[in-house]
Amino acid sequence: MSLKDQFGKDVLLTGWGHSRFGKLTDETLESLIVQVATEAIANAGIEPGQIDEIYLGQFNSGMMPLAFPSSLALEVSEQLANVPSTRVENACASGSAAFQQGTKSLLAGTAKTVLVIGAEKMTHAGADVVGAALLGADYDMAGKASTTGFTGLFAEVAKHYEKRYGAGTGASAANLGDVLGTIAAKNHRNGVDNPYAQLRKDLGEDFCRTVSDKNPMVADPLRRTDCSPVSDGAAAVVLSISPTGGATAPVRLAGFGQANGFFPAERRDPTAFAATRASWQRALAMAGVGLDGLDFAEVHDCFTIAELLMYEAMGLTEPGQGARALEEGWVFKEGKLPVNVSGGLKAKGHPVGATGVSQHVIAAMQLTGTAGEMQLANPRRAAVQNMGGVGIANYVSVLEAV
Repeated sequence: MSLKDQFGKDVLLTGWGHSRFGKLTDETLESLIVQVATEAIANAGIEPGQIDEIYLGQFNSGMMPLAFPSSLALEVSEQLANVPSTRVENACASGSAAFQQGTKSLLAGTAKTVLVIGAEKMTHAGADVVGAALLGADYDMAGKASTTGFTGLFAEVAKHYEKRYGAGTGASAANLGDVLGTIAAKNHRNGVDNPYAQLRKDLGEDFCRTVSDKNPMVADPLRRTDCSPVSDGAAAVVLSISPTGGATAPVRLAGFGQANGFFPAERRDPTAFAATRASWQRALAMAGVGLDGLDFAEVHDCFTIAELLMYEAMGLTEPGQGARALEEGWVFKEGKLPVNVSGGLKAKGHPVGATGVSQHVIAAMQLTGTAGEMQLANPRRAAVQNMGGVGIANYVSVLEAV
């Protein structure tokens, strides 16, 4: 069973564009959207007038004065006049939410070609503004003062995990902080090869595992290297029901899944990420594959503890044994399931509305052999996982080479 078997039609990624991520002081939200949309349309080998619908993923939540950006993509071309365009918001999963809305338009038959964009401008806003905006994605902390922001929420997850499992069953590391430091070092090392990444420096395990002046504790046990940076950036993808003769071969969407968790923290097991697990199960079931059918995964490592929990939520290890994926080398670039070869959110950056679309673009580049220095050896199938809040809004896609 696959998406095509279930719905009787293909959903293909036929073109894509990606900006650099980082502090982009010379760019505006509009210029980033226009840049990546123009690139994606050209890459797909189509004219702007062939776009039937546009979905824009953006969180904002007060970080930008303009709260109504859905028509900015129309600035790409006069041919886009009157094209339906909708902003989609689901916290840090806004990009994947937009991607799934575009997918559903194709499956419903209301469109044949959809442009999906994810974009965010964050670095111009003060730390207090960004912190308050992100906390708006948490039921218990929205509107409340916090010195640690979302880092504090994931630090609590890490504390619960360490209390329940220690560093992880069978982990050779002395403590959970060392395990998380290994994840940070892996992703920083991978980010060196990503030309779009915000942080392109191999920091090494010792630095990432150690609290120092350059790597301070943000919210115990999470250090600066355990946290994704505040970023600007954008990415775009063209979705079509048939090949468009673009610059590269298309990539097929084989399956997708979405699941939402209960919002109040008291209704969730803090280390289970049950809704995240459900989104994985739904996507893999639709695609008709298991983890052994994947060649790599791009996952939502907003904090290193999130990546550790993804190893368990996807079923790579049993609960409490996530460290095994590191010890056995499974998730490194040469392992059986490389995770975040792009550097992940940790090194690539996390312009929140752009992240989900970026993950799909990076995966499509890998599957078409166009990922440059990031390129893996002939990958055929990949998973993308993106979430909003502390495991609240969860999206997984399974992509495959055509």
